[in-house]
Formats: sequence, structure tokens, C-alpha cells
Amino acid sequence: MGLVVGGQFSVQFGAAVAALLFERVGAGGAVALRLGLSGAALLLVCRPTLRGRTRADVLTALGYGLALGGMNLCFYEAISRIPLGVAVTLEVLGPLTLSVLTARGTLRWVWAGLALAGVALLGAADAGALSPVGVAFALAAGALWACYILLAQRAGRTFARLDGLALGFGVAALLVAPVGIAEAGADLLDPTVLALGAAVAVLSSLLPYSLEILALRTVPASTFAVIMSLSPAVAALAGALVLDQPLTVLSAVAIALVVAANIGAIARPAPAPTPARPGHGAR
Repeated sequence: MGLVVGGQFSVQFGAAVAALLFERVGAGGAVALRLGLSGAALLLVCRPTLRGRTRADVLTALGYGLALGGMNLCFYEAISRIPLGVAVTLEVLGPLTLSVLTARGTLRWVWAGLALAGVALLGAADAGALSPVGVAFALAAGALWACYILLAQRAGRTFARLDGLALGFGVAALLVAPVGIAEAGADLLDPTVLALGAAVAVLSSLLPYSLEILALRTVPASTFAVIMSLSPAVAALAGALVLDQPLTVLSAVAIALVVAANIGAIARPAPAPTPARPGHGAR
């Protein structure tokens, strides 16, 4: 269990470190560095190949990478405009919606209502202080996260070992590279920027994914999913400690409601997609 918790802290504090890069290279430059360095490391280690693969396999890898890249780009654009804890709270609505829609029974609507109450309270707590564009990017990231979950499951069945993940990161890196280059240009090659980018790649992708792989050998999937649902709370802590983004009492209650809804929606006997991000899957 400690490995899963450690992975969560690594992911969210990695996002906070990424936010420190925004002043130098913008959100696009930060996500390009994160995905580019992570993708290069995974491709080097895994050495995946598409030789002999069917057209459907190639499309699976492509779709997986596009969802991964789009999710990360939207998320970084969101946290460049709104607090990290708020962004992650809005983002988890994507996998939460997926869990509710794939569940059975009337209890799922209780969790949906609890999540909506949390979002409404969050809006009331930060009325006038939240960027509408930032909120839109966070919700878009959540929708792409739901797509990512479905495509990650398919990629996991299609490709052996970590080949699907490596290919996905490669595609995602190619997707966001033009955005990063257009926004940051030669600043991406600055040694300090590269060092921070490498730290983000390790904290947000390589370290948490390794921890999660180890954890899943011993931790039940249901327990893993519940701990992953705590991501908004961990993100709020990272935002407060690293980015000086303190939470109001109302915001904290709102985040707690969304976390509770997410846990309730996934902690059930019936099987359902797990809102987990391999290597923060992806963020």
C-alpha cells in the first residue's frame, strides 16, 4: 500500500514541479519536456516494434498516444490557470463518470450526485477566482482521461510487457512537440530547464509507474483504485506546499466530496474500469 501512496505523491508533486517551469517555457513547453524525456527513456528501454502488427494494432497505439498526449496537454494548460488541487478534482470527474456509467444499481446515482454537489460547492467557494478557460481545460483532461483508460486496457491486451506504454508515450511526445517548440523554442534546451524537465519526467511518469507495477503484485485492485482516488487531496497538498496555493475550508470540503464519490463509485463488487494512470498513466 505504501508503494501506491508513494506513487500518488510522486505524480502530484511532479505536477507541482512542472508548474514551476511555466514561467520559462509555458504549459506547452513543460508537457513537451515531460512526455519527450519519458517517451525517450521508455522507447530506449522497451524497444517496441510495429513490425508484423495489424492495422488495428497500429490504430490502437496511435489512439492511446493521442489520448495520453491530449490529456497531459489539457491538464498542464489547466494548472497554468487554476490551482492544482482544483484542476485534479475537476479532472477526476472523467473517470468517475466512466465508473458511474459502467456500474449497476441505483447507488451509482448517489455517487454522481455527491460529485456534483462537490463541484457546485467548489464553484461557490472559488466564485470569480477560477479561470473559465482553466476549468474547461481541466474538464477536457478528464474526458480524455476516461478515453485513455479504455484505450490503455486495449493496448495492454494488444502489446506485450510495456511496449504499449512506450509506443503511447512516443506518439504523445510527437503530438505535443510542435506545441512546446512553438511556445518555448530554444529555451527547451536550457540546462536548468532540461534538469527540471527530467525531474518532472521521473516524478510524474517513470517513478510512479514503477511503484504501481510493484504494488499491483501484492495490493488488491480495489484497494489500489481507492488509493488512486485520493489524488485530488494529494494534489491540493502539493499545490499548497510547492506552489503556495492554500485551500479554503469550503474548497477542502468540496474536494472531500468528490474524493468520497470517486471511492464510492469504484469500491464495489462489480468489475469496472479502474481510474488509474499507469505512471500516472500518464500525467
